[in-house]
Amino acid sequence: MTKGRLEAFSDGVLAIIITIMVLELKVPHGDTPEALKPLLPVFLSYVLSFTYIGIYWNNHHHMLHIATQVNGSVLWANLLLLFCLSLFPFVTAWMGENHFASWPVAFYGVVSAMSGVAYYWLAHNLARIHGKDSPLNKALGKDYKGILSVLINLAGVALSFIQPWMGLVMYVIVALIWFIPDRRMEKVGKGEVVHG
Repeated sequence: MTKGRLEAFSDGVLAIIITIMVLELKVPHGDTPEALKPLLPVFLSYVLSFTYIGIYWNNHHHMLHIATQVNGSVLWANLLLLFCLSLFPFVTAWMGENHFASWPVAFYGVVSAMSGVAYYWLAHNLARIHGKDSPLNKALGKDYKGILSVLINLAGVALSFIQPWMGLVMYVIVALIWFIPDRRMEKVGKGEVVHG
């Protein structure tokens, strides 16, 4: 089974997710900068989610660039990832419309953590079918970064009930951790040797 259709379908779904999110940015009724002020929480939620979706797209691209094959379990793992990511427009809008209240911020973290688990499952399914000594498996390694990201997101969920901004800080930290694509994947994609 080839990976081309999986890549094309995933790219299309991610493009739709971003499009749905941007539609939540409503044009204000006023014509002054003051009219934009109520939209600030919605815009900031959009920026965070756009960054998350962009990170997933970027890392998904690098990982599939290295992959040479897919199977049924990879297709299902990819669908789970896309399902989790498709929830971002909902939690983004809910969080922004409610000015970062505890429950919406917590649910944002739940969706983020679910997405991290789904990505981890996809990556490890791909690594398994490529074999222990494959470049993909070597590039993935123990995936401590992926595990740490899920734990930070879950910490953000708990902290959201103490102070919502503390949960948001955790989600921003995860975005910063992943903002630069995994260098190991890039090196393998260029044919370089990866150690560790």
